[in-house]
Amino acid sequence: MISLTPMDLSLAAVLVLAMAGLTIPIKVGLGKQILIAACRAAVQLMILGLVLRFLFTNIHPLLVLGMALVMLLAGGREIVARQQRRLKGLWGFGIGGFSMFISSFLVAFLALTVIVGPHPWYHPQYAIPLLGMLLGNTMNGISLAIDRLTQTAWQQKNVIEQRLMLGQSAGQAISDIRRQSIRSGLTPILNSMATAGIVSLPGMMTGQILAGSPPMEAIKYQILIMFLIAAGTGFGIIFSLWLTGRRLFDDRHRLKLERLVST
Repeated sequence: MISLTPMDLSLAAVLVLAMAGLTIPIKVGLGKQILIAACRAAVQLMILGLVLRFLFTNIHPLLVLGMALVMLLAGGREIVARQQRRLKGLWGFGIGGFSMFISSFLVAFLALTVIVGPHPWYHPQYAIPLLGMLLGNTMNGISLAIDRLTQTAWQQKNVIEQRLMLGQSAGQAISDIRRQSIRSGLTPILNSMATAGIVSLPGMMTGQILAGSPPMEAIKYQILIMFLIAAGTGFGIIFSLWLTGRRLFDDRHRLKLERLVST
């Protein structure tokens, strides 16, 4: 594998700086956010590299679990931060984090113990990358779905209340919105699967090929990961929307949009 030097990474960083600079004359207002995101990505990934090096030389289930919980908490926070209208208090964080835990952790555990089968099954070389890809994609899907649900419920408040007045239950009153939200959350992974190998070369497969793995072996791993991501994202979206929908109504099926706060 060809090693990258600091100069190589600096040249790539110049491209990001140039892109951020282009946003200034067109008044997009994203230049600062782009630079902050790029700096965060670089620092976080460098720290991750040090942590993984430690985990690879000190294989222990508690260390892997601790790393997984940190990733889960960070993902739950990002879900809340991306909502234009989120649930008040810890509800937004709790629903997002719990949904990711139920979907991603269970799917990752199944993959590690039954499908891939490393020894030990919690080996960080397999557990951390697999869980990271599952959490990242599930986080995006859940975030998009919940945002669509809360935003649309806020905008269609009168329509929902009219349905409730006609005798529909809370679930029936927002059933159309929930279906639209599921589609929004699943669209990214569906696009990725539909265009894989034709329009795009997925990141995991590309990384393995660059690292010297046989192409067919890399492709098999990529197919496995995409299927796991699709399943985990779907389960997480459906579960999170069910919990969020219940929170938007009280026990008497009355719409409670005051439980939302604008961010």
